[in-house]
Amino acid sequence: MTFLLDEIALATARLAEAGVPSPRTDAEEIAACVHGVRRSELHMVKDSDFDALFWEGVARRESREPLQHITGRAYFRYLSLEVGPGVFVPRPETEVVAGWAIDRLREMDVASPVVVDLGTGSAAIALSIAQEVALATVHAVEVDPGAYTWAKRNIIEHGQGRVHLHPEDLADALSELDGQVDLVISNPPYIPPGAIPRDPEVRDYDPHRALYGSGSDGLDEVRAVERTARRLLRPGGFVAVEHADQQGTPVYLIFSEENGWRDVRSRQDLTRRDRFVTARFGQE
Repeated sequence: MTFLLDEIALATARLAEAGVPSPRTDAEEIAACVHGVRRSELHMVKDSDFDALFWEGVARRESREPLQHITGRAYFRYLSLEVGPGVFVPRPETEVVAGWAIDRLREMDVASPVVVDLGTGSAAIALSIAQEVALATVHAVEVDPGAYTWAKRNIIEHGQGRVHLHPEDLADALSELDGQVDLVISNPPYIPPGAIPRDPEVRDYDPHRALYGSGSDGLDEVRAVERTARRLLRPGGFVAVEHADQQGTPVYLIFSEENGWRDVRSRQDLTRRDRFVTARFGQE
C-alpha cells in the first residue's frame, strides 16, 4: 500500500459517512484528478508526490458538491465533457435517451441526417450524436448564457465541425430548418414548481433554470418542445423527450394523434422507470 492509497481508504470512509452514493469511486476520481493520473495508475503515485489538495477535494465532496464540479469533468457515453457551476451535469439516464436517438438515426435511409437538440446544456447529447452517427449534422440550441458558455467549450473540443450552437429559445428556434429535420431530441426542464429534488447535488448546485419547468405541472417546456418538433420535423421524422419518472403518462398525452404524431411510446431507463417519450411525425 502506498501513502495515497491509504489516504483514499480514509477518504472513502469519510464520504460514506456523509452519504455520498459512490464513496470509493469518488475518492479515487478526486485523487486521480489532483495527481494527474488515471484511476488505474493511482498505485504508481510516489509517497513524496502526494498532494494535500486531495483532502480539499474530499472536503468539497463531503459537503455534497458534485464530483464533476470538483474534477471539472463529466463522463457521458464516450465523451469527457467540461462542466461546472452554471450548467446541468448530464446524468446516466440521459445516456439511454441519446442511445435511442443514435440507434434510430443509424437505421434511417438518410445519408446525412439533420438533428436538433433543444436545450443542449453542456452539449452532451448533441456531441454524442455527432460522434456516433457518421455524417450527422447537429444543431444545438441553448438560450441560457451560462450553459451556452459550457456548450461552446465542449463543442470546440469535440464538435468536429458538425455541431452548430444557437443562442435561441427552444420554443421558437431554427425557423430556417422548418420541415427539414430528421430527429429532434430534448432534455428540457420538467420538475414541477415547488417540488424539491432529493439529491443535494441536484438541489443545491444544478442551475434552477435547467431543473424547474413552467406551468403547474412543470411541463410547459415539454409542450414547447412538442410544438417546435412538429414545426421542424420532416414527415416520418422522430422526436425524443426526457421527463421525470412519474411524468410518463402526461408527457405521452402531449404528443397527440390530432397534432400528427404516430407511434407514440413511453420508454424506460436502465432502472425500468419511465424516462422518455418518443414519437414519429406525420406518416401512417
